[in-house]
Amino acid sequence: MTSPATTEADAATGGTLDAHVVVQRRDGFRLDVAVVASAGEVVAVMGPSGAGKSTLVSAIAGLARLDSGFVRIDGREVASARRHAPAAQRGAVLLGQDARLFPHLTARDNVAFGLRARGVARSNAAREADAWLERVGLGGWGGRRPSELSGGQQQRVALARALATHPRLLLLDEPLTALDAETAGDIRGLLHEQLAAVRATALVVTHDAVDAAALARRLLVVEDGRVVQEGPVQRVLAAPATRFAAAVSGLNRIVGVARDGSWRSTDGALELRAADEHSRVGASVDGVALAALVRPSSVHLEADRGTETVPGEWTAHVVRLEPTPAGVRVHTGDPGVAVDIPADTVAALGLETGARVRLRVDPADVRFVRVTA
Repeated sequence: MTSPATTEADAATGGTLDAHVVVQRRDGFRLDVAVVASAGEVVAVMGPSGAGKSTLVSAIAGLARLDSGFVRIDGREVASARRHAPAAQRGAVLLGQDARLFPHLTARDNVAFGLRARGVARSNAAREADAWLERVGLGGWGGRRPSELSGGQQQRVALARALATHPRLLLLDEPLTALDAETAGDIRGLLHEQLAAVRATALVVTHDAVDAAALARRLLVVEDGRVVQEGPVQRVLAAPATRFAAAVSGLNRIVGVARDGSWRSTDGALELRAADEHSRVGASVDGVALAALVRPSSVHLEADRGTETVPGEWTAHVVRLEPTPAGVRVHTGDPGVAVDIPADTVAALGLETGARVRLRVDPADVRFVRVTA
């Protein structure tokens, strides 16, 4: 027999979100972002640290006041410059990096807390809580307190608590950031499964393109308090409009101008000439600003020989070195390009910050997109 909690969850449908959030902070930062989500839609929000992502979800949740704009959930205005409905009356639930479980309550009582607050009888709330713990893979763990659970298990309890109340809107503020890679992968899969199962409307703040691709239908990229790109996740990741968006997509993005069948970066350091139809810069885009997109693994790096460069080749200095699962990512400047190479190559070349290197890219490995802003 299907439990009452499972039946209700499967029938649940998220609400609609229509928001234009304007928040002016005392430090001078201004957030001005519009976001909409239809019922049952999952929208991802990405951006660098300090872009305003957490301020956005806090304002929608009711934890920060608007200076201008509005927040409407299911068509009901819950926030504006003059109106500020309490968080508990908005039908929105915020889940962040910290599970924020009540330490003195068991996992079952943590999940049941929201249900009890909504008037559900104690016995029914306990049964529904156990059903939700089963859904998130913690069946039989209801009697444990948070101190007896791992970080990943605590986040599962927090998710169960959030979904048990059938919120009209679920706000996820980087809920996987504090978890190790394996646990984050498990919770990501659980989120995908449960968001689809309850047809929840959700706004997912993340710094990881994997989260956006796995969980969301649409993606907003926020930088310096404003939306710089939005659209279907695959489209945004395939043609990133900013250097940050390119980085999270696993691409280098170098802006330049096409002219006379070739392309040159804005700083003049790199010139690419058409080698085949895959990378051709044609006369139809002569004088047009284009961004060259190339994967870090497609850029070749060697010691600077001090000789003259040829098209497709340029010199640069090392800005920093980062370890990767497969080796080392070398970040260079003038222009800013990331290169993936084996760790033994770093040792063989004696690479360190400030070292001069020579980079080369095959035009066949480059894709060009128009610069729209």
